[in-house]
Amino acid sequence: MMTMLATIKSTTTGYLKLHLKFSVSVSQFVRGRRRIHQTLLCTRDPISSSSRVFAAASNTSNLVEEFDPEIPVERALTPPSSWYTDHQFHRCELDRVFYGGWQVIGYSDQIKANRDFFTGRLGEVEFVVCRDDEGKIRAFHNVCSHHASILASGSGRKSCFVCPYHGWTYSLNGSLVKATRMTGIENSALNEMGLKPLRVAVWGPFVLLKVTQDKSKKKEDVESDGLVASEWLGSSVGRLSEGGVDSTFSFICRREYTIDCNWKVFCDNYLDGGYHVPYAHKGLMSGLDLETYSTTLFERVSIQECGGGGSKAGEEEDGFDRLGSQALYAFVYPNFMINRYGPWMDTNLVIPLGPRKCKVVFDYFLDPSLKDDEAFIRRSLEESKRVQMEDVVLCENVQRGLESPAYDKGRYALVEKAMHHFHSYDKSLQQLQGFLSGLVAEEKLEKLEFRDG
Repeated sequence: MMTMLATIKSTTTGYLKLHLKFSVSVSQFVRGRRRIHQTLLCTRDPISSSSRVFAAASNTSNLVEEFDPEIPVERALTPPSSWYTDHQFHRCELDRVFYGGWQVIGYSDQIKANRDFFTGRLGEVEFVVCRDDEGKIRAFHNVCSHHASILASGSGRKSCFVCPYHGWTYSLNGSLVKATRMTGIENSALNEMGLKPLRVAVWGPFVLLKVTQDKSKKKEDVESDGLVASEWLGSSVGRLSEGGVDSTFSFICRREYTIDCNWKVFCDNYLDGGYHVPYAHKGLMSGLDLETYSTTLFERVSIQECGGGGSKAGEEEDGFDRLGSQALYAFVYPNFMINRYGPWMDTNLVIPLGPRKCKVVFDYFLDPSLKDDEAFIRRSLEESKRVQMEDVVLCENVQRGLESPAYDKGRYALVEKAMHHFHSYDKSLQQLQGFLSGLVAEEKLEKLEFRDG
């Protein structure tokens, strides 16, 4: 310890200037995070720590630069395999991709009545969504202000949120109404220790969340359908409405799959223009006419459409037909899929759990006229599960291949333009590239000043 103090005491003014600027840059880099990745802080040497952080920033910047979104699909190479395996890249995606825009996190029937609530997790953000006693939908960080315990779990109905750790109690509007055994504590400002709000909105049957706060807003209200649709769906909203996406459906069930692959692997599989269907989904293939497959690109959305067999190939001998005459597959950047076919609508929400693992949440909705047809529902869900399990095998095999030294980059087929659109859209990562490049340049300049000074 005395040796460390002596070292710090003898540090030059130039180094202190460098360290101060480094601290500010790191603070910007993590966008308010309270910690850097653990592997970057497992040293007591401040110079070594600085070098390792900037090395990580430089590495991430280099990874972003390895894909050029301006190259058309006919000539483009896919992103490098490191986009699907690198831990630092994954953490930057959480900050710049998932925390910055609207994310679907549930459906409106989960908070249909006053006092209904549900919880979830997005990256490192624990959240709770509820409908308060006045019918207003609210969302908060699901973290007690006292000692950071998770406040609520699962879903259901509550008149208030009571921390299971020390009993602190919050109303459904987020205010702190009871702080146990705090008598005599000075400078506590308990009236300011309510739950931290998150932006929440509803469009059609979907509940959306945005982690990043809008500084222009003075309070967290449910935002209008039109405003959210414009920001979230852009000009695709009309086409999705025509496809019946915002129609009234009956919720049937939820299924969840944990898959050993990067979240983008699952998205890529969805966006390959039906390329894999004849080879991996022979049962599904019999109900689709791939010759009619088309892809339409919007700002944040791509829509793939395909004719069904209808009363021909899609309808089996006993008259069972879950696909109907037209299937619509909408991908909403970065991780939400809407599948509209026959009387069904199902959604896929891909949640990153790490660079090599994700969870996919399937919610199934059905035309209300068929909600009591148990045989049709059971058979449809069995068919859907078979397709999903086939996709799980595909995605996990791709992840294993991405981690092999034999592969770095691939090529697109022309039918994969929705996948190329997904890779090219990421303005957040493009902004990150500029930020990281500036951060690395600043480090090089400060090192030069340090040597000269």
